[in-house]
Amino acid sequence: MLNKNPFVNKKVKFVVQFFEAASEAAKAFDLNVSVILAQAAIESGWGESGISTANHNYFGIIACGKPNNYWHGGKSALTKRGLSFRRYSSPTDSFMDYGRLLRAQYSRAAALSYQPAAFAQEIAYSAYICEVNGDDRVRYKKLLIAIEQDIRAIMSDEKLIVEDTRKELVCVACGA
Repeated sequence: MLNKNPFVNKKVKFVVQFFEAASEAAKAFDLNVSVILAQAAIESGWGESGISTANHNYFGIIACGKPNNYWHGGKSALTKRGLSFRRYSSPTDSFMDYGRLLRAQYSRAAALSYQPAAFAQEIAYSAYICEVNGDDRVRYKKLLIAIEQDIRAIMSDEKLIVEDTRKELVCVACGA
């Protein structure tokens, strides 16, 4: 049942809407689904940023590098800061490309994804976060930890099922 608070509803809607895409990326790249959703929530403003709505880019990934299986080279218009962001065909492509990028370029953070506080520390102080773009590493770390906790609670309330690292089905709500 959805809470009547519109902000809480926005969070629940986001988690439910992108749970499948995040789960697919989590399974493909051995990542924690709640951490994936937390970073997507931050980077996309809970799925409401212009980049996410226009380009299916839920992670603020800049349009550089070679096209791959999930990103085919599409770019957004340049921003005021002179940046262009990746444009994806679908939300799933965005989540999969994030998983690929995390595993390939931020492998230390990826290895810590099942330890959310350690992951937040690692990613906040990596090149993923850029102070030149106005990012605040300390704030980002705290926000990522808090949002990941909210997402785990939503996953539990909504009885969303994820696969753990042993590839067994786990009910988040009951722990079985």
